[in-house]
Amino acid sequence: MRYRAYQRYKSSRIEWLGDVPEHWQTPPLYTRYSVELGKMLNEGRITGTYLLRYLRNIDIQWDKIDSSDLPEMDIAPSERERFTIKTNDLLVCEGGEVGRAAIVSKAAEGLGYQKALHRMRPLNSDELPRYMFYTLYAASQRGVFLAEGNPNTIPHLTGENLRRYRLPRPPAPEQIAIANFLDHEAVKIDLLVAKKRELIERLKEKRTTLISRAVTRGLPAEAARAEGVDPHPKLKPSGVEWIGEVPAHWTLCKLSRVTISRCDGPFGSGLKSEHYSDEGVRVIRLQNIRFASFDDTDQVFIEPEYYRDLGDHTVLPSDILIAGLGDENNPVGRACVAPRTLGPAMVKADCFRFRLDTGRAHPPYLALHLSATALTLAGALSTGTTRGRMNLSATADRIVALPPVPEQRHISSYLEQETARIGQMEARVEQAIQHLLEFRTAMITAAVTGKIDVRGQTRDNTRQPASIS
Repeated sequence: MRYRAYQRYKSSRIEWLGDVPEHWQTPPLYTRYSVELGKMLNEGRITGTYLLRYLRNIDIQWDKIDSSDLPEMDIAPSERERFTIKTNDLLVCEGGEVGRAAIVSKAAEGLGYQKALHRMRPLNSDELPRYMFYTLYAASQRGVFLAEGNPNTIPHLTGENLRRYRLPRPPAPEQIAIANFLDHEAVKIDLLVAKKRELIERLKEKRTTLISRAVTRGLPAEAARAEGVDPHPKLKPSGVEWIGEVPAHWTLCKLSRVTISRCDGPFGSGLKSEHYSDEGVRVIRLQNIRFASFDDTDQVFIEPEYYRDLGDHTVLPSDILIAGLGDENNPVGRACVAPRTLGPAMVKADCFRFRLDTGRAHPPYLALHLSATALTLAGALSTGTTRGRMNLSATADRIVALPPVPEQRHISSYLEQETARIGQMEARVEQAIQHLLEFRTAMITAAVTGKIDVRGQTRDNTRQPASIS
């Protein structure tokens, strides 16, 4: 997509801005906006006399203010003007993702704000906060507000630094034109991104449904015929709510019946983060156990000498690893197969290792079956209010539905192929989302810095084309 450029440019003498339209200015921010850091909390000294709800850093996201559940602090009448916000103020994060900003709407007017936020208020009517919001966004994406910080410390955007930044200042009518253009174009991109994210959720649901059906009902008819398996087997009740009916020739038994050995990780203070080392015996933790897959990205180790003092918590290739603790996104009872590339390894507390009788249970199939049934099992067997939890004994008592081993292999092979296809589709959609977001940022940056002229007709391929890149 190409837009026309301005007729004439000049150097801004600001590295991230480069050249700007000849008639634009780049004055320091203090000539355009007042900048006021929020009130420091007086913890333990709240009188309750002048309580006012106040906003924190976490309540400010890009272009969004969450005022639904706010704490209170004392802001006396004499401090109200200084530490409260009005419609069209800009709130800018002082720490964390420095520079993250949102514009105050009528709904948030009158709230207080704490020291983690700067309040920017225009000094005259020639300043449009909406244009400044987009400028702050572009500057933040370019890392402008990080340039002053020490790379070895937590980033902070001080009021002194914010006031002296030189940001582009078009004439007021152009600020309005740019903001209107970006509001229109950014919304279109945001809608596209939202639709693609919905598609990813549908693909994930399709993957889960596919797995759940195959590990409780068997292969789809066409795939079953290809493998010489009855495509329409008779069904029987499993007697287990989270499994439902299964093919009549399948076996139902406790997990312990197809297990040679099992163990939990060391309890209590036996293994803590201070025991970790850069190499040695790999420690498998909850974050490594995903839905029927092993996540190898977060690696920690302990010294072999210390491992020997902990007892036998060994993990070997093809062992089943089961999570004894879950949360909203990762259900308790999910399972995966220990990879062959793991090397010397052990499980941590709340991670269970089951070594299977492979003559009765195929590890990849069982990991799929345990993960699929964990989605409904979690509520039935887990304990705990905020995070689902199961112990080793309850896990060993889980009922599993097992086809003959050759059929288990067929099912796991089929699911590997089909989920890989779904994964490839997810990856393509994720890539499309990334491209859209990159284009959105590039478009905003180009508009607020004057690399494209969006006044009047937004696209013009007949004169001085300037690409967004």
